[in-house]
Amino acid sequence: MRWSFEELKRLETDCPCGEPHHAIPVERLEVGQGALDEAATWIKARFGRVVLVMDEHTRLAAGDALAQRLTDLGVVWTACIVEPNGQGDVVADEVSIVQVLIACGPDVEALIAVGSGTLHDIARFASAKMRIPFVSVPTAPSVDGFTSAGAPLIVRGVKTTYQTHAPVAVFADTAVLERAPKELVWAGFGDVIGKSTSLADWAFGALAAGEPYCSHLASLTREALETAVAEVRGLAEGRPDAIRHLMEALLLSGLVMLLFGQSHPASGGEHHLSHDWEMEFLRSGRRQILHGLKVAVACGVLADLYRSRVEEAVAAAVEAGLAPWASLAGREHEVRAIVASVPPGDRVRALMRQLGAPAEPGDLGIERSLVSSSLKRAHKLRNRYTMLRLLNDTNAI
Repeated sequence: MRWSFEELKRLETDCPCGEPHHAIPVERLEVGQGALDEAATWIKARFGRVVLVMDEHTRLAAGDALAQRLTDLGVVWTACIVEPNGQGDVVADEVSIVQVLIACGPDVEALIAVGSGTLHDIARFASAKMRIPFVSVPTAPSVDGFTSAGAPLIVRGVKTTYQTHAPVAVFADTAVLERAPKELVWAGFGDVIGKSTSLADWAFGALAAGEPYCSHLASLTREALETAVAEVRGLAEGRPDAIRHLMEALLLSGLVMLLFGQSHPASGGEHHLSHDWEMEFLRSGRRQILHGLKVAVACGVLADLYRSRVEEAVAAAVEAGLAPWASLAGREHEVRAIVASVPPGDRVRALMRQLGAPAEPGDLGIERSLVSSSLKRAHKLRNRYTMLRLLNDTNAI
């Protein structure tokens, strides 16, 4: 990888932007063969009693092996196998969180999240409420939220992100990651591809509404995006080096969010669409779709809209004096540069198809009527000045 953990931690106080950033509380980050053994040794040195938060799939992928290593080292552990809902999905909601809390006695010193994004969000929130640390043990390169401090949860049917805390350590064993189902690899790639629109939305919000921004952190997130795109052929072939590089790109994206203190660098309108689709699927009792697959498809949808309608919408907002968009008067060339940074939707879809992954809403069972309604309401899920919000404010959708 072209970045180092130590270099990123230095950005807390020494960023080229000249502004201080948030501290990275992660103490240890390991990606490679044997990381599962290193996790057990590290946990032994820190904790005497832990709870392993898993589901049935991740227990088989890495949980049983980690539990055996902990037993050999004399660490007392309890397994909490988070149960799926009625549709067969493990969901980060109130029910799952309570299940983890019930599994934890007063003497538990840490939670160990063994799995992908959903299990991490559950463990992240529960551990924060218990005021104990958690350790990240990813089982697939599926999301960029392993190092995140934010926990996106479904509470009373609404997707809301709660600020909690980051893991104290991350141990990603490439031997485990290489065995992950291809769909989870597709999802990880899709989550990174979503930066194509999130980075543009971040720059646009800063330009139009003065939202906080750091060009250096943006360049690091773009590096994560470019790393993933460069590995698309290797990922399609299942090459171990490509899997590792994807995992490193996901971790880089997550660490940038930690430094920035918010999800702006890696989450824009495409994530808002994804969250809206997730809530609708829950309301209608349908099986969930992997987060990164939704993000990639939403990215393609928004890429087309942004490239075709944003400049005209800005002109309309300026003419009408519509706040905050009227502040863009005389800055059309900057708007044009931001829009130009978004790849064509066909490019996003072609990358996903190169993997063999879904690329269109219909490929995921998302009907046109849902896409249309989501485009008109998803921007309300977060208080962000995205181009999706502009298009709605100017009735351009």
